[in-house]
Amino acid sequence: MDDHPIARGLSKENDVTNSTDRLADRIEINDLLARYATMVDFRKWNLHDQVFSHDATADYVSSGGISGTAVEVMSWLDRALAPWPVNLHLVTNIVVEFTGAAEAESTCYFMGPLGVGELGAQHVIMNAGLYVDRLRRDEAGWRITHREMRQTLMIGELPEGYVIPD
Repeated sequence: MDDHPIARGLSKENDVTNSTDRLADRIEINDLLARYATMVDFRKWNLHDQVFSHDATADYVSSGGISGTAVEVMSWLDRALAPWPVNLHLVTNIVVEFTGAAEAESTCYFMGPLGVGELGAQHVIMNAGLYVDRLRRDEAGWRITHREMRQTLMIGELPEGYVIPD
C-alpha cells in the first residue's frame, strides 16, 4: 500500500522544505488542478498553456481514450465530451510531493459527473479515479508536464449509440 501515490505522498519526509515558499507552491498547484477542471468543464481550451507545459504529455487510455501530447489528448477529450454539455469536475485529496526545487508530483482524486438532456430528465453518468501528475515550475508558474488519468469507477451507462471517439 505504501507504493500507492497518495499513501506515499502523505509522508512528511518527502518535503524538501516546510517554508512559506512551499506553502505558496502548494496553493499554486491546487489552483492549477482547479484550472484544469474549469478548462475541461467549460471547454475553455484557451487555458491549455496555463495548465500544461509546452512539452506535456497525457495518458487517458483507462477511460477509453488516447495517450500522446497533451494537445492531442485534450483535442480527443473535446470530441469525447461534445455530446455531454454538463460536466462538473470535483478534485479532492490532493497530495503534492516535491522532487526538486522546481519539480513535483501530485496525485488527486477526481469525480466527473457528465449529463445530457434537460434538468430533471438528464441522462447522467459519473467517472471517478485518480490524476497522477508530474509538474514543473518555470517563469510562468507551475504546469503539468505529464498527466495520467486512472479511471477506477464509472457509475451509470453510456447512452445507446454513444461511441467513445478515436
